[in-house]
Amino acid sequence: MPKLILCRHGQSVWNAENLFTGWADVDLSEQGHNEAIASGKKLKEQAIQIDIAFTSLLKRAIKTTFHLLNESDQLFVPVVKSWRLNERHYGGLQGLNKDEARQQFGEEQVHIWRRSYDTPPPAQDEAQRERYLKDRKYELLDRRVMPESESLKDTLVRVIPYWNDQISQELLAGKTVLVAAHGNSLRALIKYLEGVSDEDIVGYEIKTGAPLIYELTDDLKVVDKYYL
Repeated sequence: MPKLILCRHGQSVWNAENLFTGWADVDLSEQGHNEAIASGKKLKEQAIQIDIAFTSLLKRAIKTTFHLLNESDQLFVPVVKSWRLNERHYGGLQGLNKDEARQQFGEEQVHIWRRSYDTPPPAQDEAQRERYLKDRKYELLDRRVMPESESLKDTLVRVIPYWNDQISQELLAGKTVLVAAHGNSLRALIKYLEGVSDEDIVGYEIKTGAPLIYELTDDLKVVDKYYL
């Protein structure tokens, strides 16, 4: 029976500072490192053997993946990285303090940007976009698909094809698969897996640094799920 392990990265530095993060490549906080290390030890205690791992191009997810595999003595496991598992792109909000954004744009507008399913924040400015376009992580990415801002719906549109083409194929082969990513890219997967409504998924909370285990049938229907 295939097993899927979803893990939101541990707390990041900007999470701790209450900043909009998105595609900004910020590191884990000390708490974030400790969360991922503790979860890796739980994987070892439960003797969960991972066959392949998928993660984003952002260091907070990559380092979470490392801790999970390192602490469970599975560093030999292949790790596949893709921008399609990146966090939702928060556009012009990236780097802003969330409280200051509420003062600037209004509580209601910021709530809509954060919690609506299909309303993206304002696009990033040209200076921000140029920095991303020059980042080596994205040098092979077609500029026509490089987002300037995303809603959760936009995030789902880029995540689900990757699920269909890559991740699900490993599960269909009977493997145990780890996906260490971000709050919104994982919400997109959960919405698809569980058939969660547009209204309910935006409020779906995912613990940081805690593996969420899905037991699946051979045709990838959810049998059970639980946090480790």
